[in-house]
Amino acid sequence: MASILIVDDERGMRDFLRIFLEKEGNSVETAENGNIALDMIRNQDFEVVVSDIRMPGISGIELLEKIKEENPDLPVIMITAFASPDDAVLAMKNGAFDYISKPFNVDEIKAVIESATSKLKKSSSTKEQSDAFPEIIGKSREMLKIFDMIRRIAPTPANVLIYGESGTGKELVARAIHNHSKVAEAAFVPITCSAIPEDLMESELFGHVKGSFTGAIEDKPGLFMEADKGTAFLDEIGELTPIIQTKLLRVLQEREIKPVGGTRIQQISIRIIAATNKILEEEISAGRFREDLFYRLAVVPLRVPPLRERKGDVPLLVEHFLKKYSRQLGKEIQEISSYALEVLMNYDFPGNVRELENIIERGVALESSNIILPESLTLYGRTRKEVKDDSFSESGSLFQAASSEEELYDLGIEHVMTNLEKKLILHTLKKTNNSKMKAAELLGISFRSLRYKVKKYGISLT
Repeated sequence: MASILIVDDERGMRDFLRIFLEKEGNSVETAENGNIALDMIRNQDFEVVVSDIRMPGISGIELLEKIKEENPDLPVIMITAFASPDDAVLAMKNGAFDYISKPFNVDEIKAVIESATSKLKKSSSTKEQSDAFPEIIGKSREMLKIFDMIRRIAPTPANVLIYGESGTGKELVARAIHNHSKVAEAAFVPITCSAIPEDLMESELFGHVKGSFTGAIEDKPGLFMEADKGTAFLDEIGELTPIIQTKLLRVLQEREIKPVGGTRIQQISIRIIAATNKILEEEISAGRFREDLFYRLAVVPLRVPPLRERKGDVPLLVEHFLKKYSRQLGKEIQEISSYALEVLMNYDFPGNVRELENIIERGVALESSNIILPESLTLYGRTRKEVKDDSFSESGSLFQAASSEEELYDLGIEHVMTNLEKKLILHTLKKTNNSKMKAAELLGISFRSLRYKVKKYGISLT
């Protein structure tokens, strides 16, 4: 149940929405103009405001601006009988949660209100978790498992091997383990194995003594000595040469190192957290990685899931990066439109969190308004969704945009994919008798996303 305020100068519309939403179990108040609405918002707690745009006195846009000034987290849904794209853009740029045109389907406004209230609940439920692990942003079931594992292994001295694709945040997980360990006050030394030249690897890790090789003009402690009493994070561990793998095995077994050119063994107390985007078992089978070293490193194996497996974290990450880059780039962009967010939710993110951060940084830099719109997003990968429908054949639809294979290539992939998407939406709407709810379900996208695409392609439902 949600607490909702309806603002509309038409009594019939106010009463209709109040009766419908109360039947759905909501607590509903109404206001006939913007001034009354502002007084009510200042004296009562509402979870959602639904307001007409065209009203005498304070317009819906002016009301929206005042609400966002005083309560930026309160979702405001705009409705109007004047279906103008300019109104939609203006409303979204001024912070509206969503925009609905009259006449609307009751299922449509119900879905949008549920989406607005669920966003507030999710934001509230993740606060405690994010406070516990400020290094990592996530609330999905997959990340909650990671947090639980960090709590369990951080207090122990056990070595950890973190698996994960590039850009998933393996170093953040390693830092969280260190920060919640008994040696949190000691050094955390990150080492990217692939970034150190092979001929310098031994010296960088173990140190060297003066005169041990050309250029060794003084004694130098290695990175392992810097991490003594603390944690060494070995990223891209699969890139180590066989000789260094052998020397690292001795460090793990004996807790001792010998600098290049030195004769004295130095004892160290160090925890090793390693990370890889390779499947080390395959590297072992191919003879490129020592099996005994693998077992020493993987006392506790930990897999960080790719972003496509934890899509529930995308809105939270987007919010974080929006604040970060708005501050860094001197912009006042704190929100992303629901349509732009839907684009991101349907994207596979081959570059994971690092790619999402790059997309948002670029979007903030390019956006001229105070809200990220879909046209400000640049995606380099493609979302892959499989739609199975025998009547929608390849020969009858996919290649209908061109009369020959050569012409198909001349058109380019963007044109062909756009043409295909429009045809698929038209086909599905026809199949469902223009029911957007059923069509969205068949297409495997959200109701809001379908509605955006219908407007984008100018599809008439009459």
